[in-house]
Amino acid sequence: MDRRTFILAGASLAAAALTVTACGTRTESGGAGSGGSGGGATKTAKIGVIAPLSGDLSAMGLGIRNSVELAIRQANESNAIPGWKLEMAAEDDQAAPDTGRNAATKLGGDTSVVAVVGPLNSSVGQALQPVLSGAGIALISPANTNPTLTKGADLANPKRTYENYFRTCTTDDVQGPFAAKYLLDTGVKEVATIHDKKAYGQGLVNAFTEYFTANGGTISAAETINPEDKDFSAVISKVQGGNPKAVYYGGEYPVAGPMSQQMKGAGLNVPLMGGDGIYDGKFIELAGPNSTGDLATSVGAPVDTLDSAKAFVDAYKAAGFSDGYSAYGAYAYDAANAIIDALKKSLADANDVASARKATIEEIGKVSFSGATGDVAFDEFGDSKARVLTAYKVEGGKWTPAKTEDFK
Repeated sequence: MDRRTFILAGASLAAAALTVTACGTRTESGGAGSGGSGGGATKTAKIGVIAPLSGDLSAMGLGIRNSVELAIRQANESNAIPGWKLEMAAEDDQAAPDTGRNAATKLGGDTSVVAVVGPLNSSVGQALQPVLSGAGIALISPANTNPTLTKGADLANPKRTYENYFRTCTTDDVQGPFAAKYLLDTGVKEVATIHDKKAYGQGLVNAFTEYFTANGGTISAAETINPEDKDFSAVISKVQGGNPKAVYYGGEYPVAGPMSQQMKGAGLNVPLMGGDGIYDGKFIELAGPNSTGDLATSVGAPVDTLDSAKAFVDAYKAAGFSDGYSAYGAYAYDAANAIIDALKKSLADANDVASARKATIEEIGKVSFSGATGDVAFDEFGDSKARVLTAYKVEGGKWTPAKTEDFK
């Protein structure tokens, strides 16, 4: 049975049989057979999840956790790895690097954890990489978009730093230029930029600016804020003087939503555009009705329009999770299935989980299958080979796809 067939079969089983209720606990188990490893008729391996399960970004984090849980339940239903049952071990990183590092240390010390899905934030990813690399545990992020995570600090001379790190989403060095091209193609030539000084926000704005100015655009102002700021009147006043036709923001929706609202309140009636960090319904809720016309880019094509994602969407709905799959659920689902695909080989003759960790990393690098978001495979840096992105516009109180492109 090939990968696609497996997913469809698994999704069908889940849709028919699962009555999953999302759980608010921070660590969950799939109820598989004997704990630990070795000796028993059925051995247990855990797939960890590290994501913000509480706080402002929990909508995205819970979508990641639930989607991994769905993949694990489907794998157990179909007995995808004979002799083994899978469990999930989910940890809340609270979108904070130090908390994420502690979570990685905890999972790294659990000898039944074979791989981890997460995190959401690139800054948290930077904190997790050395910890899980030291433990020999594979890490697949469905959402980290900062290019330095895979290619190192010198992007002109890329070098893979962590052999255990992969991601199923595309990166900011693709997303930023895609946003810049979208604005230029729609006649927007003057843009002000603002970022929150974090790895994700700064990297996104840098990539946007490089493409935008190289292709005829002008940056009328380049400002920064602090992630904890609530009052943006000073920075709005600064960028307003340059008469921009749009504001490009590098950061996430808890800040971007109020910023958009305050921009319009101050008379700066131009679109606020951001990356995948603002592509969430919470942004519109925080920005209010004047957010109509605001823009965001996100990785991949709209999930609910993809034939490849229909089985995932149907199974997720049937599972009864109280939280939506959000922007990264499908990517987390594909990340979990990449791990499961690798485990079919790495666990086949393994006596215990710890001895299979290195082989799991090697097998993940070889996966190639049709997932919910499209073709899933990794290049020599651990990056997704897919470069499809979508620009969304706020219309009628919701995000509406404006353009999807395989960006080269």
